[in-house]
Amino acid sequence: MNNLTTYILDALQAPHSAVLIQDWIAEARTSNPDLAKSATADATEVVAAFGASLQAGADAGSFRDPRWLPLQQVLSALSRSRAAQGQTAGDTSVFVLALKKPLLDGLQTWEAGGDSAQLMAAFWGLTKLVDSMAQFTATTFQHAREEIINRQQEELLELSTPVVKLWDGVLAVPMIGTLDSNRTQIVMETLLQKIVETGSELAIIDITGVPTVDTLVAQHLLKTVTAIRLMGADCIISGIRPQIAQTIVHLGIDLQGITTKASLADALSLALQRTGWRVTRQA
Repeated sequence: MNNLTTYILDALQAPHSAVLIQDWIAEARTSNPDLAKSATADATEVVAAFGASLQAGADAGSFRDPRWLPLQQVLSALSRSRAAQGQTAGDTSVFVLALKKPLLDGLQTWEAGGDSAQLMAAFWGLTKLVDSMAQFTATTFQHAREEIINRQQEELLELSTPVVKLWDGVLAVPMIGTLDSNRTQIVMETLLQKIVETGSELAIIDITGVPTVDTLVAQHLLKTVTAIRLMGADCIISGIRPQIAQTIVHLGIDLQGITTKASLADALSLALQRTGWRVTRQA
């Protein structure tokens, strides 16, 4: 165990650890007055894991040492927790970097045998170590934010493509916004599952809310229709506005064999006829 490791371990253990945490929180609040109330608990966990990793023989000169795992796990949990709370990666990194000052301040009283070269080496090693901790935290935070964003996008896709039961045996999917491969896949899976659950014979895909129809969008629609037919049901595409009709003709897209209607109301009327229902107005 080298001198730097010995010094850090001493600073991380009682009774010095309490003073270290107090100074750390004070320094962090200087940079961020709105520091979370959980900062003291977070700092305590980091200090404990920091000491445990060093006790296990972690190399103070390389944060890639697998024996840093206890500290990395605590920093990862800290990053993910703060990402879920809506905090920024910068705030989290600044919190970790605030640990540097109280540790470096302690070097002034550390007995390095009067060797200035040894003191500078310790100063540099400690700086690199805390920087590595902050960088690890920022990277983990970024991954956590990406996971949250991806999950929210998937949830929005599911919410934006609901499958609605319009009538016995008749389902409808109102499409709003641009269609892409991921969204089409979700629509297809959700619609096919609903057809199985309800035993519906007919599905209406309404594209009134789709701004444009190009070759790619048409291909997605054709794949969905094919999948529906393989399940033993039929499909009607509604919402074919004049502009979309002209675009389909211009692009040479073949919708032969697929029933299309100008509005969802027309599609529902046809669906009721096909399923043997008749709606009459009371006199």
